[in-house]
Amino acid sequence: MPELPARAGVGGRPNAGHITIRDILSARARGTTGKFTETHLSTLDTFFKLKEHGSNVRTELIAGLTTFLTMAYIIFVNPTILADAGMPKDAVFVATCLAAAVGTLIMGLYANYPIGMAPGMGLNAYFAYAVVLGMGVPWQTALGAVFISGCLFILVSLFKVREQIVNGIPHSLRSAITVGLGLFLALIALKSSGIVVANPATLVSVGDLHKPAAVMAITGFLLIVALDRLRVPGAILIGIIAVTVLSFFIGGNTFQGFVSLPPSIDATLFAFDPKAAFSVGILNVVLVFFLVELFDATGTLMGVAARGGLLVDGKMVRLNKALMADSCAIVAGSMLGTSSTTAYIESAAGVQAGGRTGLTAVVVALLFLASLFIAPIAGVVPAYATAPALLFVACLMLRDLTEVDWSDTTESVPAAITALAIPFTYSIAHGIAFGFMTYAGLKLLTGRARQVRPVVWVIAAIFLFKYAYLKG
Repeated sequence: MPELPARAGVGGRPNAGHITIRDILSARARGTTGKFTETHLSTLDTFFKLKEHGSNVRTELIAGLTTFLTMAYIIFVNPTILADAGMPKDAVFVATCLAAAVGTLIMGLYANYPIGMAPGMGLNAYFAYAVVLGMGVPWQTALGAVFISGCLFILVSLFKVREQIVNGIPHSLRSAITVGLGLFLALIALKSSGIVVANPATLVSVGDLHKPAAVMAITGFLLIVALDRLRVPGAILIGIIAVTVLSFFIGGNTFQGFVSLPPSIDATLFAFDPKAAFSVGILNVVLVFFLVELFDATGTLMGVAARGGLLVDGKMVRLNKALMADSCAIVAGSMLGTSSTTAYIESAAGVQAGGRTGLTAVVVALLFLASLFIAPIAGVVPAYATAPALLFVACLMLRDLTEVDWSDTTESVPAAITALAIPFTYSIAHGIAFGFMTYAGLKLLTGRARQVRPVVWVIAAIFLFKYAYLKG
């Protein structure tokens, strides 16, 4: 069989990575298309280092789709929340898709991590209800505050200050963050499926387990666990699809069509006002955004990386690149017209499905772009269909409790506080803050202050100042 000739690259050297339509047609005519597939796979393997991470293209594609399905709800939730702040809902929908695509693409191509990014839940609520509605700040000014916080992130990432902060986190708190994120995921999953509901007397209570959503979520969860135990590839994705299909029969789900043209983004594009955000009254907002974004993102990055076995000696090898991707996503999102973009804990679902490289993130980014045109299809997957996947991953993340030294209460108590506070305050940032302050305080009171790294003292002091003197 004749070999497919490589195209000439710079200086006349062959460059197998550059393939044109003409080459493809020529290869088809000569029956050598199989070699094209090999070339493409080889290129992807070289760029994303698939074999080095024990993965392959098929696994990464499935993982990307799995992560996207667990994140897709933000496409519809974020515009609804920001619309309450007076922002045009249709424009925010487009901004949400674009911000998620840009941030995730940077994460995949630059940092090579299987982590999806999108406007963060909690951050959008703070933006809309605390800043815009609570403080009376125009949404354009609030976007300016997000922009400034993103620029600060870029600076601290360039000088690797952010990396030093994360690498300075004690091992017990790192493990606790992963467990806390797991509990947080579990709470989100149980709430989305209607298994746990709000109760004015007890805060939370069991929901109506006779409702179709709860029944299908429980069924999907058991299906995913069983398939995973039987080592069926794509167990999580199969569970999501199975529940979605079932929802058409007993859940009242309806098909809304295939394609819709995206609305205009003009109303929010470059509408941010950083000049107004520099005023004295808004600096508090910038600081809060900075602190919340810092620990939401870094906590999520470490949690997902730990779940995928991507930590080396307890550290992320390409952490600074991941942090730069996160920083750039915040800036890009504020320009497009949405609240802070951050790494998503739902990425753990894709990691559990086998995603180990940036190819997973690239798939997620492309699906977010496609959502601009096929929003009806993305909207077909109900929250209770993705809830079983999140709950399954949450259960697996709890095993990091074994990493904590329970014989030393100055290590175990701050870890427990961190893990418990994240779901109970519904905030990754608050949980980490309480953990840091407890850790530093206990070490000081027990005469073991020398065991604490300087960065821990600084972070604990910043959080103490925030809670003592700042609101929000």
